[in-house]
Amino acid sequence: MDKDQAILLSNYIEQSNSSIYEIRKLDTVSGTLPKFHQWTNGKKTLAAYEVTRPETDTSYYFVFIDWHRNDIYYLVIYAHDKSTTVAELRQVQDIDGSPHIIWMYKPFKRDGKNDQRKAYFKQMFGSTTVQIKLPASVEEVDGFYDQLFRLCQNRIKADQIVDVFDF
Repeated sequence: MDKDQAILLSNYIEQSNSSIYEIRKLDTVSGTLPKFHQWTNGKKTLAAYEVTRPETDTSYYFVFIDWHRNDIYYLVIYAHDKSTTVAELRQVQDIDGSPHIIWMYKPFKRDGKNDQRKAYFKQMFGSTTVQIKLPASVEEVDGFYDQLFRLCQNRIKADQIVDVFDF
């Protein structure tokens, strides 16, 4: 996404007053997010948040960052323990007159079972491509969170499916 879209989205997050999610803004220093994760060190960061859904005791970190240092901003979602990313969102397309983030499930595990993961994701969630409408106002932010949390949970479930079933 371009920088202006990332700024607008982060502004909506800051202005929202959710009754479902708790939002904590992380401190950036000179436009970076130091001591967060080795993959974020030294990269331009517009904003970062810890987003928690207390009802399910689920949290993720949402980081708006120039991920590849090429002035294309990503919404990178980290697992709550910061061990890895759950989703790296950057592609925005206009669908029916509204901007949507487009994300594709592409597992890159090195165990030879990625085809089973993709088949499970597609079977359970309809497609390996996810389209999430960007909020057009502060009032739409909770719905955006709902979609992102569902994407993350589905991604994690699909990644772990080979541990549940013996393929």
